[in-house]
Amino acid sequence: MDDFLRACQNAVLDNEAKVLAAKMGVAHVSLLQRANPDNDAHHLTVEHLFGVLLHTGDMRPLRALAEQFGFDLVAKDSPKPQVLTTSLINVSKEVADLTIAVHDALADNHVNAFEKNMIRQEINHVRQSLDVMEASVKAA
Repeated sequence: MDDFLRACQNAVLDNEAKVLAAKMGVAHVSLLQRANPDNDAHHLTVEHLFGVLLHTGDMRPLRALAEQFGFDLVAKDSPKPQVLTTSLINVSKEVADLTIAVHDALADNHVNAFEKNMIRQEINHVRQSLDVMEASVKAA
């Protein structure tokens, strides 16, 4: 817990606390007090932490929290948006490929390990194409 609290404090201190406080709509001194893990009278709220993450882009607090629970924080690569019709065509193609993989696997009424891997691979392709579709809709 101490690593997480120190990471929160460092995120505030290393990112121009006065400017950050103004962006968050809180008093500079109040933010410093709340971010100080040695101050038992004040604590950062979830809303404050969200503001720190949002306005600084400093993910040390999240990284420390993830590590505390045995996880790694890895940034997600955002897919590049496409024209909506192109994106829709790609989603349709990937769903068709998945359908064919499942159909082929079921042809002999037994799905072997190789066929399961092929189906999983096609599912992953569908997910990726849906991510591109979502980015495309957001960009439209």
